[in-house]
Amino acid sequence: MNRFDDQAKTWDENPDKLQRAETFAKEIIQFIAPKKQLHALEFGCGTGLLSFALKDAFKTITLVDTSEGMINVLKEKIEQQKITNFKPVLADLLSDDCTIENTDIIYTLMTLHHIHDLEKAFTAFHRLLHTNGYLCIADLVEEDGTFHKPELNFDGHLGFNKEKLSVLLNNHGFSVEYYSTPHTITKESGKKYPLFLLIAKRRS
Repeated sequence: MNRFDDQAKTWDENPDKLQRAETFAKEIIQFIAPKKQLHALEFGCGTGLLSFALKDAFKTITLVDTSEGMINVLKEKIEQQKITNFKPVLADLLSDDCTIENTDIIYTLMTLHHIHDLEKAFTAFHRLLHTNGYLCIADLVEEDGTFHKPELNFDGHLGFNKEKLSVLLNNHGFSVEYYSTPHTITKESGKKYPLFLLIAKRRS
């Protein structure tokens, strides 16, 4: 069991997680102005907070995560709220044998900094998206390494630099069209960590 399996049952109890999901959902809708016939996919969905905030914006939403605990909580929420356009999937979207169908929009919230191989991730996103589809990344602005507690032994990315991330995306067939920092996480110490939203369009 990984730490996300362990945290799944209490994940939604943090009001900041709910607030940031709603904030990013509004930004995504404002920029993309999604139409009901579009299909979306959330990468690293957790308990689906962002997708629940976007549930009326898309025809279908596929929610993908590698944490069985998170997917189980998500399934319970879908059943309780009688959501009919969600498809929860326990899978590694970045694996070579992943059979997820192509989609119009991929979005991800606070997941990318956990992914070691960004080139593999962006290659997979490009493959999964239709031409002119959108990739929406919401994550940490580059930070000094203090965001994660030392005992977690975090070995991912310390947030992202806008320019470096944009170059990497461009090299993998994406054109960055939007960037903002609409939310800030404030830790118990009082230290603030801004989060960004970057939206890129898939080129052919």
